[in-house]
Amino acid sequence: MCALRVVVCRAFLAALAYKPVLRMTIQNGSVTPARDCSQAGDERNTLRWDLSPAEIRTTTDSLINRVKKVYDDIGSLKVENVCVENTLKALANVRLDYASSRHVLDFPQYVFPSKEVRTASTEADKKLSDFDVEISMREDVFKRITALQKKLQDNLTSEEKRFLDRLVTLGKRNGLHLSVDIQEEIKRTSKLISELSIEFNKNLNEDNTFLLFSERELGGLADSYLNGLDKAADGRYKVTLEYPHYFPLMKRCHNPETRRKMETAFHSRCKEVNTGILEELIQLRAKVADLLGYSSHANYVLEINMAKNASNVSDFLDTFYETLKPIANKERKYILALKKRECLMKGYQFDGQINAWDLPYYMNQVEQCKFAVNKDKLIEYFPLDVVTQGLFGIYQELLGLTFTEVDHAHVWHENVTLYSAYDTETGEEIGQFYLDLHPREGKYGHAACFGLQPGCRGPDGNRRLPVAAMVANFTKPRKGCPSLLQHHEVETYFHEFGHVMHELCSKTTFSEFSGTLVETDFVEVPSQMLENWVWEKEPLRRMSRHYKDGTPIPDNLLDKLIASRVANTGLMNLRQVVLSKVDQSLHTSPCADTTEVFAKHCRDILGVPATPGTNMTASFSHLAGGYDGQYYSYLWSEVYSMDIFFSRFKKEGIMNPKVGKEYRRVILEAGGSVDGVDMLKTFLGRGPCQDAFFQCKGLIKSQ
Repeated sequence: MCALRVVVCRAFLAALAYKPVLRMTIQNGSVTPARDCSQAGDERNTLRWDLSPAEIRTTTDSLINRVKKVYDDIGSLKVENVCVENTLKALANVRLDYASSRHVLDFPQYVFPSKEVRTASTEADKKLSDFDVEISMREDVFKRITALQKKLQDNLTSEEKRFLDRLVTLGKRNGLHLSVDIQEEIKRTSKLISELSIEFNKNLNEDNTFLLFSERELGGLADSYLNGLDKAADGRYKVTLEYPHYFPLMKRCHNPETRRKMETAFHSRCKEVNTGILEELIQLRAKVADLLGYSSHANYVLEINMAKNASNVSDFLDTFYETLKPIANKERKYILALKKRECLMKGYQFDGQINAWDLPYYMNQVEQCKFAVNKDKLIEYFPLDVVTQGLFGIYQELLGLTFTEVDHAHVWHENVTLYSAYDTETGEEIGQFYLDLHPREGKYGHAACFGLQPGCRGPDGNRRLPVAAMVANFTKPRKGCPSLLQHHEVETYFHEFGHVMHELCSKTTFSEFSGTLVETDFVEVPSQMLENWVWEKEPLRRMSRHYKDGTPIPDNLLDKLIASRVANTGLMNLRQVVLSKVDQSLHTSPCADTTEVFAKHCRDILGVPATPGTNMTASFSHLAGGYDGQYYSYLWSEVYSMDIFFSRFKKEGIMNPKVGKEYRRVILEAGGSVDGVDMLKTFLGRGPCQDAFFQCKGLIKSQ
């Protein structure tokens, strides 16, 4: 069935390191689809976010019972009587109902202010995840699906055939063609995997660690940063591990001991409990893969991706490593020279190596020394409201859309806003999206897009409008100063909003293929492609303005920023290779010491040792959030995203609405109803290649 779709972004060092709308109202504890908004007029409803813990529990039970009844009905059909109407369409409708009803129950755990509601949502997620396993293991339904597949060879549309074939494939990947004993073992193990994954991420979301530092210990940080920190009773500053606190400190603080303490704490989050959970997950995943006849969990998950198997991923990463290695060696030498010079100037002892807590600091120094990018000045030109206005304008113009804020929207927190998106030409509403952009206690700690409702055809033949939420953790505004974004945060914003557009523009027949439900190693392509706009002069002008006087970014500062795109190319991309290799190593083995695996790859590939006593993988949420065995997807899909941008948009105009609308039609509207490689061939007019990626990174000369 459908788990919550979370598309997670690489935050800067973490990356180096989810119809009218089928809206729901709650009545007597049950979920009821509201009328289509085209029919509802002023009475149209939005998702309800004020469920009590008791309502979450009763609504969860009601949803499970409703869906189970449909599966029971299909499973009781005589095999010879199966047809499109009573099997394929019945399954499509119930899966849409489930996807449209579930996320009001399992999404609050990531964003709700109330811990009681978050806890109830987490418990609902566990219960629904168990139910997912139960439904996916229905051998009686599988037999009806396979019978229908044999019966229907030619009388289906291409998407109907794809949906039917997908159901059969998923059944076999769940072992429904194997003995009952093996099926039961897979079911038990899969339930445990779901529970542990939820627990892993819950631990991270609830972590509220902070450190105390004196003003001297925070030397190098701007007054605007210090003014945004709370103080303890003894006058020291409280620095949390949330992104707006952690990343600026790691890049700007002169005091190496302060950076060491922060880096140690950041990569020790939930270390004790989550290390155990992750290592158990690795064993359980390997066990299921073995029961299903696969040599490893990685080969199991990769079978339905573009990469197909772990050997292809290994070759891909090795090629990247060999290309990046000489560049990274030069960068390390330069950084070591910077560190030696600073140690001499400030009286620090020079240890002759780059430590994990040195890397972000000196990479930032590289940008300042080689490219003269003044980060303190630059941030003043990216107030959040200006960036949002510019981002909206660019996406609207490019994709032929219009965004309108929904007045008096029902949201889960006062800082959340809801928007409707319309097709500019027809005036048709195509979907809605929420923005939840600032950190708070208990909230999901990264940046991600959550698909809340699918955009596909409903039982009545009308399109159900999708709903998505973008969740981020940008600096909060404070008295006298708005929320100001670092440029890499602007890039994150564009990336995640790209996922939102993928969700909203989808026009598939089945919820199975809606929005970001594409191959995992293709899902990042649309969002990564749209990151390119934050490195181009015209779009940058449209999304920036000085927060005090509204003046534009000076040309010299803008030129330096754009030139700095190639800064630290080797080390930044090698960090992605490290994480991808760690993921592959963990998921091609029956068991693993996660601390040692991470330390080994950092040492051997990046040339920067992991900090003793830490375990970054214990907070590597991708490994428990759907990217297990698939983290390579970020690099893999970036190759394709660069090919799209440089081959079409850069050549034909980055704000060319003709290219933008073709992109919307071919890539975004198709969702997962077409293979990723076929979408690329259609849009590019040829097969994809890697040249644009390496040119963009400054690794090969452009032709």
